[in-house]
Parts: sequence; structure tokens; C-alpha cells
Amino acid sequence: MDGQKFCLKWDGFQSSVTSLFDHLRQDEELVDITLCCEGQKNNPCQQMVFFLKDTSAADLLAIIEFMYKGSVNVAQSQLASFIKTAEMLQIRGLSGDDDKVGYGERQTISGTRDAT
Repeated sequence: MDGQKFCLKWDGFQSSVTSLFDHLRQDEELVDITLCCEGQKNNPCQQMVFFLKDTSAADLLAIIEFMYKGSVNVAQSQLASFIKTAEMLQIRGLSGDDDKVGYGERQTISGTRDAT
């Protein structure tokens, strides 16, 4: 009998996965739907199309970046519409219903000012 167990952990796992998700998004890999919103209605693909009413292209792009990277920089002038869109789409970590979702961890929104 082998009673001793070893826990092997890759310290760079989370940053590696986050980087991989970002590359997949940039390369438009594993894309199975098209999202259309105000100002952006191009559909070069043959997949399912979702039209998002009252959603700006800037907010949708920022939401997608948040979902792939876990963070996003949003201008103060865009923040209200961004949060409204996130709540409409029930984006975990931004929608306020995070406690109901589970997964054992709660994400928070923190404000920082970008120097650029």
C-alpha cells in the first residue's frame, strides 16, 4: 500500500491559462457564435448570431476582454454602461449575483486609474 500522496502544483498555471485564453480570443479560435451590437453588425461567419439591443461595441469588447483576461480597463465615462451591460448579461465577477453562482470564490471590482 502506498499511503503517502504528493500534491504537485504548477505555480504559473493561472497566468498561463489566462494568456492562452487571450491568444484564443485574439486568433478567434473556438468561436461558435457571433455577437452583434450597436455600431458593429458584421457577420463574416456562418455561426449562430445574437443581437444585443442597447449594447455598444465598446462595452461588448470590454466585457469579452474581462471574460478572457479576468480584468479590463474601462474609462470612467464608459463605466456605467459597462456595468449595466455586465449585469444584463449576468457576467460573473461584475453582475452583483456572484454569491448565487458558487465556485468557492468571490471576485471583486477594484478601481485603479490608468496613467495613459
